[in-house]
Amino acid sequence: MRDTFNKMIGRTRYVVFRLFLHLGGGEVAPILGVLNSAGRDAIDADGDLEVLGEKLVEINQTLLQYDEYWLSAANEGDVFWEEGEAGDYVNELFTDSAQRYLSEPDYSSASGFDEPLSIPVTRNVIVMLTVAYEGEVPELETDLSNVQGLKEGLKALINLHYKHRLKAIQVHFSPAQLGDELTSDQLLQYYPELIPL
Repeated sequence: MRDTFNKMIGRTRYVVFRLFLHLGGGEVAPILGVLNSAGRDAIDADGDLEVLGEKLVEINQTLLQYDEYWLSAANEGDVFWEEGEAGDYVNELFTDSAQRYLSEPDYSSASGFDEPLSIPVTRNVIVMLTVAYEGEVPELETDLSNVQGLKEGLKALINLHYKHRLKAIQVHFSPAQLGDELTSDQLLQYYPELIPL
């Protein structure tokens, strides 16, 4: 009822959306390279939404290519009619995602020569995508804990970038760098919302 009234008086509808995607298997480690590269480029871009959007497209295309490794997912979000309230929720989700296990890469330290020559390869990767956008996107405003829905959702995120409707973009992932591991127990502890696909 409130949505209909707000649309009638011409108010802008903002949606804040967060997706969790768990990929598993011996072949998922290369995704960390894509995520870390996108993270460095995002920092260099200093918040430029166009660059962040391009990186989001790159990440989503990579995730779509790795669909055979998708194990579980979850999504959440809310609708706002005030941009400030949407921004507050984006910040809340950012803080929550950043506090999850091993989700903050350290881009300040360069790899030194003291790194071991062989590093353990993680078999689990979690990607957390948070966006704020204007308008309605039915493909995102539904339960994405099924493979087909998830594919449609990732494609919808790509389209939002090209339609210039994204207002905020955040990407967190765990483990944050090659050599760190995310165990099955840690998955259960830090990502309880995941639903098997």
